[in-house]
Amino acid sequence: RPAHIPLPRTAAAPRPAFRPLTIRTARDAVAAAALYLTWLGFQDVTHPVNRPASRIDLRASGLIAEVDSTTRPTEIRDVECLWLNALNGSVRGVLFSLAGYTPEARKRADTLRMPLFVLDLTGTPQPVNGAADELVSTGA
Repeated sequence: RPAHIPLPRTAAAPRPAFRPLTIRTARDAVAAAALYLTWLGFQDVTHPVNRPASRIDLRASGLIAEVDSTTRPTEIRDVECLWLNALNGSVRGVLFSLAGYTPEARKRADTLRMPLFVLDLTGTPQPVNGAADELVSTGA
Protein backbone atom coordinates (compact mmCIF):
# COMPACT_ATOMS: atom_id res chain seq x y z
CA ARG A 1 0.00 0.00 0.00
CA PRO A 2 1.40 3.42 -0.88
CA ALA A 3 2.19 5.59 2.13
CA HIS A 4 0.06 8.50 0.89
CA ILE A 5 -3.14 6.41 0.88
CA PRO A 6 -4.54 6.07 4.42
CA LEU A 7 -6.10 2.86 5.69
CA PRO A 8 -9.91 2.76 5.57
CA ARG A 9 -11.52 3.72 8.88
CA THR A 10 -12.85 0.20 9.32
CA ALA A 11 -9.41 -1.43 9.14
CA ALA A 12 -7.89 -2.43 12.45
CA ALA A 13 -4.51 -0.99 13.27
CA PRO A 14 -1.86 -3.71 13.07
CA ARG A 15 -0.57 -4.91 16.43
CA PRO A 16 3.12 -4.67 17.21
CA ALA A 17 4.90 -7.99 17.70
CA PHE A 18 4.33 -9.65 21.07
CA ARG A 19 7.35 -9.46 23.36
CA PRO A 20 7.31 -12.50 25.67
CA LEU A 21 8.48 -12.72 29.27
CA THR A 22 10.76 -15.67 30.09
CA ILE A 23 9.11 -18.09 32.51
CA ARG A 24 11.16 -19.28 35.48
CA THR A 25 8.47 -19.41 38.18
CA ALA A 26 4.70 -19.79 38.48
CA ARG A 27 4.43 -16.01 39.01
CA ASP A 28 6.33 -15.51 35.75
CA ALA A 29 3.75 -17.68 33.97
CA VAL A 30 0.92 -15.52 35.32
CA ALA A 31 2.80 -12.35 34.38
CA ALA A 32 3.44 -13.67 30.84
CA ALA A 33 -0.26 -14.49 30.41
CA ALA A 34 -1.20 -11.01 31.70
CA LEU A 35 1.21 -9.42 29.26
CA TYR A 36 -0.29 -11.46 26.41
CA LEU A 37 -3.88 -10.54 27.32
CA THR A 38 -2.86 -6.88 27.41
CA TRP A 39 -1.26 -7.32 23.98
CA LEU A 40 -4.56 -8.79 22.74
CA GLY A 41 -6.26 -5.56 23.80
CA PHE A 42 -7.77 -6.35 27.20
CA GLN A 43 -7.70 -3.31 29.45
CA ASP A 44 -6.69 -3.21 33.10
CA VAL A 45 -5.46 -6.81 33.40
CA THR A 46 -4.89 -7.47 37.11
CA HIS A 47 -3.78 -10.41 39.20
CA PRO A 48 -4.08 -10.92 42.94
CA VAL A 49 -0.99 -11.12 45.14
CA ASN A 50 -2.18 -14.46 46.53
CA ARG A 51 -4.01 -17.03 44.43
CA PRO A 52 -7.71 -17.10 45.44
CA ALA A 53 -9.64 -20.32 46.11
CA SER A 54 -11.41 -19.86 42.76
CA ARG A 55 -7.99 -20.30 41.04
CA ILE A 56 -8.69 -17.21 38.92
CA ASP A 57 -5.27 -15.70 38.31
CA LEU A 58 -6.16 -12.79 36.05
CA ARG A 59 -9.08 -10.43 35.63
CA ALA A 60 -9.87 -7.79 33.04
CA SER A 61 -12.98 -6.12 31.79
CA GLY A 62 -15.12 -8.95 30.38
CA LEU A 63 -12.54 -11.65 31.12
CA ILE A 64 -11.16 -14.03 33.72
CA ALA A 65 -8.18 -16.30 33.14
CA GLU A 66 -6.48 -19.19 34.87
CA VAL A 67 -2.82 -20.07 34.44
CA ASP A 68 -1.91 -23.70 35.16
CA SER A 69 1.81 -23.70 35.87
CA THR A 70 2.01 -27.34 36.99
CA THR A 71 4.01 -30.00 35.15
CA ARG A 72 1.01 -32.19 34.39
CA PRO A 73 -1.51 -31.60 31.60
CA THR A 74 -4.50 -29.45 32.54
CA GLU A 75 -7.57 -31.59 33.14
CA ILE A 76 -11.25 -31.35 32.25
CA ARG A 77 -12.12 -30.26 35.81
CA ASP A 78 -10.02 -27.09 35.37
CA VAL A 79 -11.81 -26.26 32.12
CA GLU A 80 -15.25 -26.79 33.65
CA CYS A 81 -14.47 -24.82 36.84
CA LEU A 82 -13.17 -21.87 34.86
CA TRP A 83 -16.19 -22.02 32.56
CA LEU A 84 -18.55 -21.99 35.56
CA ASN A 85 -16.70 -19.04 37.13
CA ALA A 86 -16.87 -17.17 33.82
CA LEU A 87 -20.56 -18.00 33.40
CA ASN A 88 -21.26 -16.80 36.95
CA GLY A 89 -19.53 -13.49 36.23
CA SER A 90 -20.96 -13.12 32.69
CA VAL A 91 -17.43 -12.89 31.30
CA ARG A 92 -15.19 -14.86 28.94
CA GLY A 93 -12.84 -17.46 30.42
CA VAL A 94 -9.36 -18.12 29.01
CA LEU A 95 -7.02 -20.88 30.12
CA PHE A 96 -3.22 -20.96 29.88
CA SER A 97 -1.15 -24.08 30.59
CA LEU A 98 2.55 -24.86 30.70
CA ALA A 99 2.11 -28.64 30.26
CA GLY A 100 -0.72 -28.74 27.73
CA TYR A 101 -4.13 -30.33 28.12
CA THR A 102 -5.60 -33.81 28.42
CA PRO A 103 -7.63 -34.90 25.39
CA GLU A 104 -10.80 -34.71 27.50
CA ALA A 105 -10.01 -31.14 28.57
CA ARG A 106 -9.43 -30.08 24.95
CA LYS A 107 -12.67 -31.68 23.82
CA ARG A 108 -14.67 -30.04 26.62
CA ALA A 109 -13.09 -26.63 25.93
CA ASP A 110 -14.00 -26.98 22.26
CA THR A 111 -17.59 -27.75 23.23
CA LEU A 112 -17.69 -24.71 25.55
CA ARG A 113 -15.82 -22.47 23.04
CA MET A 114 -13.21 -21.68 25.70
CA PRO A 115 -9.84 -20.43 24.39
CA LEU A 116 -6.90 -22.63 25.39
CA PHE A 117 -3.27 -21.54 25.16
CA VAL A 118 -0.01 -23.34 25.90
CA LEU A 119 2.82 -21.24 27.32
CA ASP A 120 6.34 -22.26 26.41
CA LEU A 121 9.26 -21.34 28.67
CA THR A 122 10.03 -18.27 26.56
CA GLY A 123 6.62 -16.97 27.66
CA THR A 124 5.07 -17.13 24.20
CA PRO A 125 1.46 -18.38 24.26
CA GLN A 126 0.39 -20.66 21.43
CA PRO A 127 -3.32 -21.16 20.63
CA VAL A 128 -4.46 -24.76 21.06
CA ASN A 129 -8.01 -24.64 19.74
CA GLY A 130 -10.29 -22.72 17.39
CA ALA A 131 -11.61 -20.46 20.15
CA ALA A 132 -8.03 -19.38 20.94
CA ASP A 133 -7.28 -18.79 17.23
CA GLU A 134 -10.40 -16.63 17.04
CA LEU A 135 -9.39 -14.63 20.11
CA VAL A 136 -5.94 -13.98 18.63
CA SER A 137 -7.41 -12.85 15.31
CA THR A 138 -10.11 -10.59 16.79
CA GLY A 139 -8.43 -9.42 20.02
CA ALA A 140 -10.38 -8.11 23.00
